[in-house]
Amino acid sequence: MNWFSPFRSMLRRATSMKRADASMSDPGSRFLLVGLGNPGKEHRLNRHNVGFMAIDHLASEHGINLGRVQNKAIVGDGRVGGKSVILVKPQTYMNRSGNAVGPLASYYRIAPEDVLVIYDDIDLPPGTIRLREKGGSGGHNGMKSIIQHLGNDFPRLRLGVGRPSGKMSPAAYVLQDFGNDEQQLVQTMLDNVLRAVESFLEEGVDLAMSRHNGSVLDKSTE
Repeated sequence: MNWFSPFRSMLRRATSMKRADASMSDPGSRFLLVGLGNPGKEHRLNRHNVGFMAIDHLASEHGINLGRVQNKAIVGDGRVGGKSVILVKPQTYMNRSGNAVGPLASYYRIAPEDVLVIYDDIDLPPGTIRLREKGGSGGHNGMKSIIQHLGNDFPRLRLGVGRPSGKMSPAAYVLQDFGNDEQQLVQTMLDNVLRAVESFLEEGVDLAMSRHNGSVLDKSTE
């Protein structure tokens, strides 16, 4: 038996609680960055999960460990763009995302204007990103759920996945994986998301919108 294992576990829990308590002690100094998707390996590469992919990319690039479960979400805290952030992947399934996001925002005392939600949008061409300061749900069920908890006045970053061709329903389309021919486009879009989020945190929503809204193809010609 390893006599140190219980003590290591206690130390990890204490460190995690201390970090959360420290974050709560200074309200207004941190942001909740939320990516929407569905839990489970079968959904990992779905178009509907591009919000999760964006959070994973942010975590990887900024050395943030998404290793904690809290309020029905996978979370990790760290720094992005010089700001303290909490990365969030709700595990409630898409249509109930607000059941995770609302309680987390309340627990950490984060105002709606400091909650950035990243999600897929079939009404934007593939590879396009669109940051907005506030707005409606646009028919997105995950956003409908969050709006029920936070209202409409929170920023959101929409990631274009396009519409299906032929007679396929949009619901079936977003639950399909990205095709092999889309992989490079998706990766480039996620890189653009990384820069847009950093800009949002460092410079504010207005400058971030003016600099980063658009498509991958637009950015490649600049």
